[in-house]
Amino acid sequence: MIRVVILISGRGSNMASLLATVEAGDLPARIVGVLANRADAAGLASARASGVPTGVVDHRQYASRDAFDTAMAAAIDGFAPDLVVLAGFMRILGEAFVRHYQGRLINIHPSLLPAFPGLHTHRRALAEGVRVHGCTVHFVTADLDHGPIIVQAAVPVVDGDDEATLAARVLAQEHRVYPLAVRWFAESRLRLGDGRVLLDAAQDATGALIVPHAAGV
Repeated sequence: MIRVVILISGRGSNMASLLATVEAGDLPARIVGVLANRADAAGLASARASGVPTGVVDHRQYASRDAFDTAMAAAIDGFAPDLVVLAGFMRILGEAFVRHYQGRLINIHPSLLPAFPGLHTHRRALAEGVRVHGCTVHFVTADLDHGPIIVQAAVPVVDGDDEATLAARVLAQEHRVYPLAVRWFAESRLRLGDGRVLLDAAQDATGALIVPHAAGV
């Protein structure tokens, strides 16, 4: 059973999804800590309610990104995690931090990367008129919203969608694929090769692309 630390900045809905999956016995992992860069992050209360230790490393208290990264890494390492999970963590992490956790730091992004990195992904997808949108779980590299892709989920963009409706459809799939990616990591089924994730899919017919509308979901 792997040890997982989750980093959040806000309500932590993906954190809550991971906690629920662990509590249901469907994820061979233990959430050993939840850390935030904001003391008012709503997800901290949810984590404490589930009995998970929490902490705050306030980025505003540090003069530089490197100083913040060093303090956050020290807080993370205090939990001795096998995996660090970014769940709505709204800080750009420096190269040294990313290198320290190389191969055990993952993120979820609300678009089908490499499309729409950065913020306001749903607004930009609608403005571009795409017909398929979604989310991506990936290993983190020093490049923003870039790194070997573990799993993606695609959703349709339908007539009449606005940011809120599209975001809700994508978020439902985020809550589905993030626990899946963590489970694959916990089961040692993810391998990195030539900058890509190689998934041992022999034991799982789901594969690394989820298409809910094609499956009637």
